Amino acid sequence: MYTPLFTALMQHAKRKSLSFHVPGHKNGKVFIKQADEIYKNILSLDVTELTGLDDLHHPTDVIAEAQQLTAKLYGVKNSYFLVNGSTVGNMAMILACCNEGDEVLVQRNSHKSIINAVQLAGANPIFLSPKMDTVLQVPSYVDIQTIKHAIESYPNAKALILTNPNYYGLTVNLKEAIELAHSCSIPVLVDEAHGAHFKAGIEFPTSAVDIGADIIVHSAHKTLPAMTMGSFLHYNTNLIDREKVEFYLAILQSSSPSYPIMASLDLARAYLEEVKENRGIDSILKAIINIKEQLKNIDGLEILESADPLIQIDPLKLTVRSTSGLSGYELQDWFELHNVFIELADPLNALMILPLDHKIHNLEHLSKKTSTTSISITANKRVQLHYKQNKGINRLEKPYSYLKTCEKELIKLDDAIGAISAESIIPYPPGIPLIIVGETITKDLIEQLKEMLEMRINIQGDNNIRQGNIKIYKNRG
Repeated sequence: MYTPLFTALMQHAKRKSLSFHVPGHKNGKVFIKQADEIYKNILSLDVTELTGLDDLHHPTDVIAEAQQLTAKLYGVKNSYFLVNGSTVGNMAMILACCNEGDEVLVQRNSHKSIINAVQLAGANPIFLSPKMDTVLQVPSYVDIQTIKHAIESYPNAKALILTNPNYYGLTVNLKEAIELAHSCSIPVLVDEAHGAHFKAGIEFPTSAVDIGADIIVHSAHKTLPAMTMGSFLHYNTNLIDREKVEFYLAILQSSSPSYPIMASLDLARAYLEEVKENRGIDSILKAIINIKEQLKNIDGLEILESADPLIQIDPLKLTVRSTSGLSGYELQDWFELHNVFIELADPLNALMILPLDHKIHNLEHLSKKTSTTSISITANKRVQLHYKQNKGINRLEKPYSYLKTCEKELIKLDDAIGAISAESIIPYPPGIPLIIVGETITKDLIEQLKEMLEMRINIQGDNNIRQGNIKIYKNRG
């Protein structure tokens, strides 16, 4: 399979040239001895913008060609390599669409990078509440009636920002939503971070790149064999200025992009193309069935699948739950006790992300020999509806342009009910804010936060949260 960027890097490495340029490890020759064996091969590819290796911020050669091959595979006008993860793609697409004071329609269970970008733009978010999946008990997608109502209410919105699939692989076809938005000339921006592999075949959910979304961001490193932070941004629109997207990518991305990460994106594209062309998906699906059978043989464990008829389920995502009283976090502990590390846990579930490969890791050492009841139950406290939010359409009480001029203060959690939060409180993973900056703090949110703290869930936010405090905006005048 043709890989222009990776091939150019390998050819340069074979020259064994003398390095009088950055980085300081000089093609791996200057390195601490204890780690040399691990790093020496990859460091020969960790170079800078040398002759013949192109420049990410002004690609005209092998990087440009690698990006063009990616655009061809996904069927879009332009694809861009991202070395700062999907975070930078989400920020660039939003900043390219939104200015201070603009109204923008935002799915409420979006990644923190979406919320941060809206805040940076100074736009006014109108949050669209997602449905709660009745089986998995997690937020899933925004139903079409909510989107229709939002577009009718805000026909001048500068963008409709959707997250699809969600972290658990629950996907809905966005075609009708995209057509509704386009009828009002509203561009649709899709955080499809967990769907970079959907192009592998019809056995996977429909990708937003195939149904008219304007900009789509893919975390190639999540489900394709790319290095961490390797992602794609796909541009496929006449509604958004391409030069503005490129402008923000140039500003937000590192001026010293990692060549190993970029080369891994070139290779990941080639891998996906190979799977697609050679029908490798058939053997992958057989391997997935096999691992499901192994999991079903574990006493005290069940595999969950959404019962929503509109949901398309990503075969690479497996959500499991204990039938013996363990929380998702305790189930994660049980897996790790047996040297199996999963993607994430929530109060009810544990999520596994399977590889896009027919040689899936074998779990026979767990199957038939172990039981989830072998770990002591320490916390058995269930949060039935975490990320519980108001239904329908909700907007912030005060716009970000107003809040940035307000002073902040630290108060006790119980005293914060009714106040406006001055920080985002983010369980991580999955990185979806429980409380968003600028959101009115409700009793329900405080109760959920306390439950999460009791269960020792990892929460990104101010360290004062652990002390029972939260930052709010002071009332002004």
